[in-house]
Amino acid sequence: MILSIGEILFDVFPGYKRLGGAPFNFAYHMKQLGLPSRFISRVGNDAEGKIIFEKLQQYGFEPDCLQMDDKFETGKVRVGVDENGKPDFNILPNTAYDNLEFNDSIQVMLSGTVDLIYIGSLAQRSRKGFTTIQHILNEKRPQTKLLYDVNLRPRCYSRRIVTESLKHTDILKLNDDELHTIKDMLGFKKKEEAFVEFLRNEFSIEMVALTKGEKGSEIYSKDQHTVYRSRKLNNIVDTVGAGDGFASILAIGYLLDWFPHKILSVATSFAEEICKVEGAILLDNRFYEHIKVMIEQPENVT
Repeated sequence: MILSIGEILFDVFPGYKRLGGAPFNFAYHMKQLGLPSRFISRVGNDAEGKIIFEKLQQYGFEPDCLQMDDKFETGKVRVGVDENGKPDFNILPNTAYDNLEFNDSIQVMLSGTVDLIYIGSLAQRSRKGFTTIQHILNEKRPQTKLLYDVNLRPRCYSRRIVTESLKHTDILKLNDDELHTIKDMLGFKKKEEAFVEFLRNEFSIEMVALTKGEKGSEIYSKDQHTVYRSRKLNNIVDTVGAGDGFASILAIGYLLDWFPHKILSVATSFAEEICKVEGAILLDNRFYEHIKVMIEQPENVT
């Protein structure tokens, strides 16, 4: 069972809008890949919130995991995309997902079998969101693993959000910009690889996945550093959600004990396919079939 917690919102692009939010994207991929998964979030009692409620039921998510807010509106992000497909995010402040509440439904879920929890940083930007998510992490069972997909957005994070989340982290995913931001935040002066080892030791993190765009990706684990070189893509529509797709394969590979090289290879392939479509999720279920084949292969097959 995979539990994803955080924002669901509408990414508003020039001329169209798509359902998004990293925790939702992650949960959606998990669901489409056939893994038991639940998604916890909060939306406004407005037109967008009702659309989201209907969509989640359509995608097979349990309706009791989605909270409705009568005061705050559903989250939105205005997304601009440059000529290389790189997005620029303008995130609407003080929305429903910022006011997520710890309730009986969440308590019941945590008391059952949960193999992995996924969180990011954005839904913790408010005092309420931070308190609720940290409460969830403090209530989770020791055997439940945590994947922290850092996802730093301008003016939407703090040192406290990052460090408190790292204290619970088993698998850390971040990009090279986020690595250097946290490195500066913690006042670490040595080189990148030394900082990753510092994070692993300081916060007892089992695995760190570092993405570097066209430069590829890396996994640091106990006594092992694996590097994967990606190829240049020529048909990019936008890169929104590519990291969320990568995170979903990272979680699966970790849980199924894949070799790091296989995790990076499959995760990169998945992320590349997402870059070829508008928005962060793939609505054609046929796309997931070849990924399912890889998942069903015996453990430790590269």
